[in-house]
Amino acid sequence: MNITIISGSPREKSITKRVAIYLQNLLQNTTNHTVNMIEVRDYPLPPVETVFSSVEKTPASFRTLASIMFATDAFILVTPEYNGSYSPAMKNLLDHFPKQHHKAFGIVTASPGAMGGIRASQQLLQLVPALFGIASPYMLIVPQVDKKFNESGELTEPSFENAIHNFTQEFLWLAESLHPELIPTFKN
Repeated sequence: MNITIISGSPREKSITKRVAIYLQNLLQNTTNHTVNMIEVRDYPLPPVETVFSSVEKTPASFRTLASIMFATDAFILVTPEYNGSYSPAMKNLLDHFPKQHHKAFGIVTASPGAMGGIRASQQLLQLVPALFGIASPYMLIVPQVDKKFNESGELTEPSFENAIHNFTQEFLWLAESLHPELIPTFKN
């Protein structure tokens, strides 16, 4: 299965990206799944005018991005909170692609503040069904992210491991349950 983590901060020195790096390393080291990461700042997409309907119909400068997006079976959205919502750059990226029918979405929000982006997580719970995706009910909310993860994406607060474990296990259960090769087909 192909899992893609979208690191939603367009900032070069994003502290939210630390969580994305940690999750990518964790999933690569503990599962047999392919785990990609898309950083929105690497793809300066213009405001959406058309939806990329295939890799071939995507502008050449975004074909690498399109190849990853079209091959993805499940997503983890990692975003900071901007004024009570998720990253507009991440939303713009998602809007450039077709609906994500029956794909699992893990929701991760982070902030240096005490709330960890909880308002952004609630907004993402509305976005995912609009994409025809299925949100894992176990979200990962990361308050004081700069104290929990270092610049290399290493966890520096061991007491947070349980929250990460619960999030990843429930996300993987959902993603694997929805994966087409693992779902039994019913005959009439």
